Amino acid sequence: MQGNAIGIDIGGTNIRAARIAADGTILDRRAVPTDRNPEGCLQTCIDLIAALRDSDTVAIGAGVPGQVDFDRQVALSGGYVDLSRIPFAARLAKATGLPVTIDNDASMALLGESRAGAARGYGNVVLFTIGTGIGGAILDHGRILRGRSAAGQLGHLTVVPGGRACVCGRRGCVETESSGTAFATHLTEAGLPPHLKAQDLLGMAPSDSRAQQVLTRWAGPLRAAIDTMITATAPDVVLIGGGAGAAALAALNTVPALKSWFDAPVLSAALQDDAGVTGAALASLPRGRRLVLVNGVPASGKSRIADALAKAGGWPVLSLDTVKAPFLAEFAPVDRPTNRRYGIAAYRAIFDVIAQSPPDATVVIDAWFGFQPRSLLEEGLLRAGAVQIVEVWCHARPDTIADRYATRANSRPAGHPGLEYVPELRALAARAAPLGGFPRVEVDTEATVDTVELKRRITALLRP
Repeated sequence: MQGNAIGIDIGGTNIRAARIAADGTILDRRAVPTDRNPEGCLQTCIDLIAALRDSDTVAIGAGVPGQVDFDRQVALSGGYVDLSRIPFAARLAKATGLPVTIDNDASMALLGESRAGAARGYGNVVLFTIGTGIGGAILDHGRILRGRSAAGQLGHLTVVPGGRACVCGRRGCVETESSGTAFATHLTEAGLPPHLKAQDLLGMAPSDSRAQQVLTRWAGPLRAAIDTMITATAPDVVLIGGGAGAAALAALNTVPALKSWFDAPVLSAALQDDAGVTGAALASLPRGRRLVLVNGVPASGKSRIADALAKAGGWPVLSLDTVKAPFLAEFAPVDRPTNRRYGIAAYRAIFDVIAQSPPDATVVIDAWFGFQPRSLLEEGLLRAGAVQIVEVWCHARPDTIADRYATRANSRPAGHPGLEYVPELRALAARAAPLGGFPRVEVDTEATVDTVELKRRITALLRP
């Protein structure tokens, strides 16, 4: 059984921590005020871990403010807590005796939403987190976009050239205009009481010009930043999260997007304050077995694709026909019903073999997954301990598939249907469909296939 992990989210107001199971279930949690001194922040994290860990805790993940070099596991710049001044990850690991993974806090939040929240099922996502400051992260084909080290600092998109000074050294960053801190500044400048909330202003705005002015000045720059990211990244969805995310999303309705060539839905993040701790914990756990399901009807070209992926990725291939073939030969002659029974046995054996593989293995399965009920596949995936799955759907025109099968019918092992199967296969190819429910890459096997690019697309869909 996979152990649990402790996720830490270092916010401008609070440090949140939770012990989280491998499936994302929160088992226990704590929250304390943020100590903005780096040494004090480190000690707070050590104390939270001591309070939360149990005998099954195997790792720690932490979302930290500012830029992070993920490969080197060091903070490059600070925000409200400047952890670039100390070797935070190394010292946390030494103090706790557990492996530690750190990343930017918004990147951890996006991983949480991707695994268990509003970004689940999407490969391309932009996240803005609105709180004391503004964080951001980008999911590109299923992976956090990092650039050369620390891409995704969306709070520092320039939206007001020559505007307010920002801690990053520039002026007019969206963080200086649309964060929780900036909201208080806008209230003061408009002469409104500092206790007012965005929801209060939304109620006042129809008849109060100052309330409308604050909302426009607060939400307008955020709208500009969102529009910029939609144009630049063409995401499936833009998520707004963080402690002030719900208020910011409501305020955005006062500055609606203009009609444009560029569009994407803007939605609320689902996990709220749990996004950061969830993503941090899950990012720190072992990745788990990853399966590439190369799927297609007989003669769809799937075996050729599976073999090419094996060479390109160094991934082992388990083929249903390969596992079944020795039994067809040993017990020949075999009729079609017996062939199908051997197929079911081979199907089950494949998942049992994968269950014996290393816990972080990536394995390609070459099979027509439509020949058995979906429940049998789900049982096999559970037995194999698969936590990440990508489907590669191989297809061609029904007549092409029928011709391929007919060409090799006489050379197929005993037990496989002969030429009499061709009309049935043609009809099957016309109605067959992908499994669905998993990230998917589709391959037209009548076209030239760039295996390197195919492998890149599959790898991008496998979560970090």
